[in-house]
Amino acid sequence: MQTARLPLKIFMFLALATSAGGCVTTSTPPAPAPVTADCPQPKFTGRAPEEFFSRKNPLAAVDLKQGERLYFDDAPGRYSCATCHGRNGDGRGPMSSHFTPRPRHLSCVKVANIPDGQVFWTIKFGSPNTDMPAHKHFNDEQIWQIVAYVRNL
Repeated sequence: MQTARLPLKIFMFLALATSAGGCVTTSTPPAPAPVTADCPQPKFTGRAPEEFFSRKNPLAAVDLKQGERLYFDDAPGRYSCATCHGRNGDGRGPMSSHFTPRPRHLSCVKVANIPDGQVFWTIKFGSPNTDMPAHKHFNDEQIWQIVAYVRNL
């Protein structure tokens, strides 16, 4: 008699659980990975010279819209930051699969607390041992706008 009631008890529990809104399932879809799921990333760029490394962004007023325009700038003859680093800075731009190592996930810049001066130097002079080129077509103020924009992705 006991064995006959056990399945009934289980059935009643499941019926009550689902009718109360507590749907019982055997698998739950995984939550989306946080933006920083790829962090930390290996760092291939050496430390910027001290004259750059410890610099803070000197712009009194940062214009994030200007930084965004520069980040997406794809003037003839060059690629935008987004081409490699992705529209959201996730390191998965349309050209990213062509590079070894892959472009940096820019949220890692924030997570790793990479100083503004290091980011500035990397944009201006490129990243040795990677495919990140020097971006000498940007003046210093433009690079600082991009640094600010990257910090806010």
